[in-house]
Amino acid sequence: MKHWFAIGIILSLSTLSFAAEQAVLVEATGEAQMGEMDTPKEVMARAKRDAQNKAVEKAVGAFIQAHTLVSNNQVAEDLVYASVRGKIEKTEIIREGWDEKDRNLYRVALKVLVEPVYPEKGQGISLKMSLSKSVLKEGEEAKVFYQANSDCYIYIFSIAADGSVTLLLPNSVDKDNHVTQGKAYEFPSAGSPIRLQAMFLPGYKEKFAEERIKIIATKNEEAIVPLGFQEAMVKVYDAKSTGLVSELVKRLSQLEPAEWAEASAVYRIVR
Repeated sequence: MKHWFAIGIILSLSTLSFAAEQAVLVEATGEAQMGEMDTPKEVMARAKRDAQNKAVEKAVGAFIQAHTLVSNNQVAEDLVYASVRGKIEKTEIIREGWDEKDRNLYRVALKVLVEPVYPEKGQGISLKMSLSKSVLKEGEEAKVFYQANSDCYIYIFSIAADGSVTLLLPNSVDKDNHVTQGKAYEFPSAGSPIRLQAMFLPGYKEKFAEERIKIIATKNEEAIVPLGFQEAMVKVYDAKSTGLVSELVKRLSQLEPAEWAEASAVYRIVR
């Protein structure tokens, strides 16, 4: 039995202006438990670090959300924007103290000013990709070719004009998304029952459109499917489901730049 992934369309993205360039003020609470060998000072320091880490994570989520809003819910570029980090500029203690019931538990609530940082990717995963054709007629099949410079895990997405995000790989037919350094791969793989077919979205009247395929490569396997990205044979997600993309972006933002890479390709579909 053959399985079909219907490729939608994505129109050219407008120039993005990032509203999240400004620092944000967030509040977060951290805690730490005192052990037999700990001093109160060490416990307090751990609790503060815990609160600061939570504050940065919350701020990064705010940066991503602001970006998504200004880009009019066009989530394709969110996967690139995931490299944003947070840098603490100021910290103010709101309250702190030992728990009344558990005297070994220390909590501190902080108000933290976090500045966005966009580090350039240095050494790490390098990813190459291409498509079988740059122009496809409606109904024609396509293939995605890719290669990484190190062993890693590959996730392939299709992102359409309406903002829908479909996870193409891994899927129930091909669950193995691990690739070997320097080896060339293709999707769908040779002999696979899956077919990737170019199609216009329902109701689209123009003579041509563009589709974007994006590949994410990570050093370690990431639990992307549980985030809500169900494969195309089951379901795709519309523009209102940008929270699903934000969860992926949030996870990528927690990785070191050398631990992941992305690549994308655009091609035209014609009638």
